[in-house]
Amino acid sequence: MLVLLFPMQLWAQQFTAAEIKNWQQQANNVTITRDNWGIPHINGNTDADAVFGLLYAQCEDDFKRVELNYIEKPGRMAEIKGEAVLYDDLLLRLLIDSTDAIKEYNNAVPWFKKLFNAYADGINYYLYKNPQTKPLLLSRLKPWYPLLWTDGSIGGINTADITTAEVQNFYSGDATNTVAISKGAEQETDSNGFAFAPSITASGNAILYINPHVTFYFRPEVQVTSKQGLNAYGAVTWGQFFVYQGFNKYCGWMHTSSNVDVADVYEEKIITKNNKLYYEYNKQLKPVTQKKMELQFIKDAHIQTKNIIAFYTAHGPVMAARNGKWLSLKSFNRSIISLQ
Repeated sequence: MLVLLFPMQLWAQQFTAAEIKNWQQQANNVTITRDNWGIPHINGNTDADAVFGLLYAQCEDDFKRVELNYIEKPGRMAEIKGEAVLYDDLLLRLLIDSTDAIKEYNNAVPWFKKLFNAYADGINYYLYKNPQTKPLLLSRLKPWYPLLWTDGSIGGINTADITTAEVQNFYSGDATNTVAISKGAEQETDSNGFAFAPSITASGNAILYINPHVTFYFRPEVQVTSKQGLNAYGAVTWGQFFVYQGFNKYCGWMHTSSNVDVADVYEEKIITKNNKLYYEYNKQLKPVTQKKMELQFIKDAHIQTKNIIAFYTAHGPVMAARNGKWLSLKSFNRSIISLQ
């Protein structure tokens, strides 16, 4: 007997009946109204309902951009772009440990965890309802994904000037012979914002001029409200669940990115003893921690795997070597407190 499965049935296999029922119930608590310009105005009974609707609306507008941000941050771009970006993935894997994100999600306070769950549920419900949307890689998004990337901006990673090329040199060959990669001239690429008082505007209203250097559709414009009191109008970064720059009836807010110092490089004195690696720390020898990294990449339409042994000291992951010394990186590139 030949059984034909229609697209909705295929997607239904990705999700349980209980999940679908819960999503449908939550969807009844949300309204999404689009104005004459297509801007979504999302209202939910609770803040979590509003987040659920916000992510559903983002997926309606551009699911691909939502998905790409959560392919990049866990270090999985090579699975769609190939081996050429494999060491970009490794750099992110070294700096952003998904096990930390999962642990923070599991330990989050209840009201905050509800927002994480609503984020994932809103996207997954969109995928269930729109089987014509074919993900590049992620058929299901997880509630801890937002903790991979907590700054609200485009997700720049501060590496204290260590480059992907240096990471590749270190982990693809003899690390002891690795040389430094020359850098180009440093550029000022910080963002900016301006506030204009009512006394100098034609309308007589205060005006915020936020990040005018970015393109108009760089971020989607939304309004998000809830019966719990949430009321924010402004811009969200694709795949994130908060209005990152905008206003309400009381105030406005903006966010700028800059070369803030959140990462430091440490030269490590590496010693080999009894065929084991050690580093000197506080005048003591400490063993270099090793962790197996399994990276995947697509080649000739097939997924292939490359295993890399990553090294860690008390400061953080070893990223490169210069002048015969290994360099480890201590960074603060993501923070649940910042997101909260």
